[in-house]
Amino acid sequence: MRFIALLWALICLCGCQQTLEADYLITGGKVYLGDNTPGDDLVVAIKNGEILYVGVSGDTIDAKHVIDASGLYVLPGFIDPHTHSMGEFLDEDPLKRRNINYLTQGVTTVVNGNDGYGDPDIAGLKDALESNGIGTNTALFIGHGALRDKVMGREKRSPTDAEMSDMKSRVDLAMDNGALGLSTGLFYAPGSFSETEEVIELAKVAVKHGGIYDSHIRDEATYNIGLEGAVAEVIEIAQEANIHANIAHIKALGVDVWGKSSNIVEMVENAHAEGLSISADQYPWQASGTRISNALIPRWVKAGGETEYMARLNNADLIDRIKTETRENLRKRGGPEAVLITQDKFDWQNKTLGQIAEIKGLDPVDMAIEIARQGDARIASFNMNAADIEKFMSQSWVMTSSDGSTGHPRKYASYPQKYREYILSKSIMPVETFFYRSSGLVADNFNLCGRGYLKPGYAADILILDPKEYAPKADFQNPEKLSEGVVYLFINGRPAIKNRVIEPELSGQFVPRCESSK
Repeated sequence: MRFIALLWALICLCGCQQTLEADYLITGGKVYLGDNTPGDDLVVAIKNGEILYVGVSGDTIDAKHVIDASGLYVLPGFIDPHTHSMGEFLDEDPLKRRNINYLTQGVTTVVNGNDGYGDPDIAGLKDALESNGIGTNTALFIGHGALRDKVMGREKRSPTDAEMSDMKSRVDLAMDNGALGLSTGLFYAPGSFSETEEVIELAKVAVKHGGIYDSHIRDEATYNIGLEGAVAEVIEIAQEANIHANIAHIKALGVDVWGKSSNIVEMVENAHAEGLSISADQYPWQASGTRISNALIPRWVKAGGETEYMARLNNADLIDRIKTETRENLRKRGGPEAVLITQDKFDWQNKTLGQIAEIKGLDPVDMAIEIARQGDARIASFNMNAADIEKFMSQSWVMTSSDGSTGHPRKYASYPQKYREYILSKSIMPVETFFYRSSGLVADNFNLCGRGYLKPGYAADILILDPKEYAPKADFQNPEKLSEGVVYLFINGRPAIKNRVIEPELSGQFVPRCESSK
């Protein structure tokens, strides 16, 4: 890629010497193309929302605006393969739709519909996003859980032939409208009620259109089939459907599976050796983020609707079983002091489950069940160890992501957190590799044409950051502080951040998967 860009530059400069008209010319910076090669002293020109030129000299470029990026890094905007930002995008408030927490990390494209939650009405979402305006680009998955909800509710059973046909038809239509593929949340109800064969059949529909499969796997710990069993299921789906599979937010969650990262890496590498295409994404934090009910309450309790769920929680004949299983789930998570409440409707933020239980004079298990009864609460669950995080992160097939959720700093600071802690401090990988696994690799794995690289003809999604100042500010006590160090950020050729100031324009687009992959 670098050779082609330089050759193109030499042809223009030495062969024809014509003057190029550009909207912006970026000079003086260390330019990273997003292809895992080191930075170089190049210039980048933008015109009409696209990259016009990447080369060694800007002498023959006439630009309306020239940006001096001396001392700064110039690179493709980050593509986050796993977010939960659709709520902001569909909000009436244009300030929320700007997606500022991602802009200030240098993210230009976010993926939504992960964990099986994605509304299969891709056409309707596209129309809503484009009519309202959004601050970053977004690409969308069809959610398996959302499909099940629409077709068969939250019933704990296999679909009938008619229901399966209905779900397949919805996948077909969504793929026709540009969806990336199928996502599952096999740990969560109602996805947890499905058998592997059901997922394989739906994945086969997605892959006919060039789609991929993305999964919050059935078990990241020892809740049901175990971490290794859940990864084996992903591999089986990839093999049987002949589809690229991505393991969402890869981790070894809880004390029972600490140290299992080596086993998982070996499983994936063996699958690669057999010709399968499998990747993963990862956020750079030792705490995961979810809700009390998702983390601690047994899956069977949540079958059916809210009425059935609450009836079980309040059923005297079931409560002993619920408490026993909840206590075991809490043990797997590291105990009550490893569960930090990050958001709820009470004044429990920044307190652990153990602290709240002590204040209320309850056993931590009783407290967890009471929180579930009263409307649930978001938590940060400190359930990973450093060695597993670094083992996964060092793999060539693992991309950067945020899995951004309310009350967790990953939503505001995942990319600068990885840069500071794992690139600068721990030297897990060179900086150009971090950039590649946050841009070009994501575009390649998720079939996003014309994104992820600095190449002529590609969308001008460009990040200019200060390598000395780029840093996270959010933490678990203050999870909504904006990151710092992004000097300029272009989205589709328009500045979303200009000289460190956030611009009001909503320049994001709906990004369909590559048409060429059909």
